[in-house]
Amino acid sequence: MRTAPRLLKRSLVLGLVAAATVATGAVANAAPVRAAACNGYVGLTFDDGPSGNTGALLNALRQNGLRATMFNQGNNAAANPAQVRAQVDAGMWVGNHSYSHPHLTQLGQAQIDSEISRAQQAIANAGGGTPKLFRPPYGETNGTVQSVLAKYGLTQIIWDVDSQDWNNASTDAIVQAVNRLNNGQIILMHEWSANTRAAIPRIAQNLASRNLCAGMISPQTGRAVAPS
Repeated sequence: MRTAPRLLKRSLVLGLVAAATVATGAVANAAPVRAAACNGYVGLTFDDGPSGNTGALLNALRQNGLRATMFNQGNNAAANPAQVRAQVDAGMWVGNHSYSHPHLTQLGQAQIDSEISRAQQAIANAGGGTPKLFRPPYGETNGTVQSVLAKYGLTQIIWDVDSQDWNNASTDAIVQAVNRLNNGQIILMHEWSANTRAAIPRIAQNLASRNLCAGMISPQTGRAVAPS
């Protein structure tokens, strides 16, 4: 009478082991299939860092297999060099977002030059490399800004879709904004937005469902492309 329970227990254990083996195999096979399904690339960008929010943002991106371009302010890079290094270590790309986030089109050429060059130096000193991409604060630009960018070999990057996270957009609205991206396009987001961080898991899921992957922004074309 005691044999049956032992046999039943052994059968249950073997069944669980078999199920675990199948599940593990399924997970192991899932990653290559997803990687092979990148039929296009989009540019996820985050402005205004680095700051005390950088670590949480990087964790969310890494946990969901996403890479992004971080447009850092020079003054923030100087104040938070460890966070700049953390961005690079997490596989992110680092761009220039001016030194102090002014309205560049209201400044003279010498002031614009100072904003851009000081940010380049601060980011490089913090371990972020020498940026090749520049995002003008507020998306405001003109011929003078462009001429200074050319002097430093920087490509100006605006955006195709504005997430409106700076305007207190909800997490749902941010997810919907990312859903409007098509191959090669770029979205504006900000690293200090809690709603944006909360949206990241759904952003990753939705991009995967559309066979889109988070790519780098090409300095040659200014469009999102496959990471090199």
